[in-house]
Amino acid sequence: MPNRPNILVIMADQFRASSLGLLGEDPVHTPHLDRLAAEGCLVRQAVSNYPVCSPHRAMFLTGMRPVDNGVTLNVNSETAQDGIGLRSGLDTWAGVLRRHGWRTGYIGKWHLEPPVDEDAEFGEGRRSDGKVWDAWSPPDRRFGFDFWYSYGAADRHLTPHYWTTRAGRHERVDIDQWSAEHETDVAIRFLQQSGDEPFALMLSLNPPHPPFELVPDRYRTRYAELDDATLLPRPNVRLGTETAHKAAGIARDYYAAVTGVDEQIGRLHAAVQACSGDRPTVIVFTSDHGMQMGSHELLYKNVAYEESMRLPFIVHSPQLVPAGESQVVVDSMDVAPTILGLVGLALGGDAVAGRDRSGALRGEPGGAGDDTAMYYRYASRSDPTSVRGLRTPQAKIVATWDPKDGLSVEVFDLDDDPFELSSRPQTGLATTMARMLHEALTAAGDDWAGADALADTYRLAPMNA
Repeated sequence: MPNRPNILVIMADQFRASSLGLLGEDPVHTPHLDRLAAEGCLVRQAVSNYPVCSPHRAMFLTGMRPVDNGVTLNVNSETAQDGIGLRSGLDTWAGVLRRHGWRTGYIGKWHLEPPVDEDAEFGEGRRSDGKVWDAWSPPDRRFGFDFWYSYGAADRHLTPHYWTTRAGRHERVDIDQWSAEHETDVAIRFLQQSGDEPFALMLSLNPPHPPFELVPDRYRTRYAELDDATLLPRPNVRLGTETAHKAAGIARDYYAAVTGVDEQIGRLHAAVQACSGDRPTVIVFTSDHGMQMGSHELLYKNVAYEESMRLPFIVHSPQLVPAGESQVVVDSMDVAPTILGLVGLALGGDAVAGRDRSGALRGEPGGAGDDTAMYYRYASRSDPTSVRGLRTPQAKIVATWDPKDGLSVEVFDLDDDPFELSSRPQTGLATTMARMLHEALTAAGDDWAGADALADTYRLAPMNA
């Protein structure tokens, strides 16, 4: 590609798909994202394979399954004892771009570096759960990103801190500004300083991730007086319950943060237009997962329901990707191959499981291919259950294995039941979905503990047959 495009990837933590204002689902104001979606390609079937922070981010960068990239659980001081963290030496989309002449940069939340003892002193410190989540990332573990203005996992949104490219662990920078606004300032400076060489920048914003109340007051006004029914219009939220009441309180601040993030997107878009000149630019906006916010009597994430699993995904590049909507499935592992595919490059290695969706986004015949997405949840020290699932645009199966209680299965017809109100585990659809899941596990060599029980329940051939 002679005129190599600039690339700007924006990830807003815990920003659920229904909080794009143009969809008319959540009562939220996002005019800048709505404009990006209208001018670009809005991917309706984007999903997180593992709707929790670290596992999604590792898949997002490498295109690999959790078991192959080393991040099967959220990264913190407890899971670090079991070796959880992004494995050294792995290639990423940033590494490929850097080797081909792009200036690469990373700003904001990383959450892939296993904390060491010193991080308890120089990072955010220990949280109330006794774990250290924040960590400094050594220069040799930045996986293709040259410019660095980042932290591990810290949630003081109004008083954030960062480590710069050459800073040691003890040299963090403390800031008195809302993190999303400050990081956007840094990103704009990066764009302005890029000169004639193409850039590839990832901006990883923490809001609207909790603590929800840490959001500037100027964004709160729009949502302060909305009642519970207006804030939580989904039919799978039981209004009047304690969970719904908590969710409504969260929603006011969550939507405020979403609107604040949207304002930063507007600033970035304007900066890109001013800096890019004749060079085409690819802007990708997405998230790592959503959240339940009262749906199914749950508040947060790490479940397979649509509120947690579905992602906003916008690709804005008028010179490379036609405007419109796409129904192609794009999951966590597909992002790295797709970003590279948009600029004519590829992510090598046998362990790469993600699919290049760039052809489908460009509208090329036969570009869609397989329309399934896996769901993963691995057992931990505190929770011995593990889950595998499979989602298509029309249906979903979620199989949970408990060493004590055995297998339980949920199956949803997403065409007839988009809010997943009624599980149908004993239907023909269930058998079809179970077979698809079992075949996917077999093809991947996934030795999930519940696979044989799944085969027995639906009379499928066992994996070792």
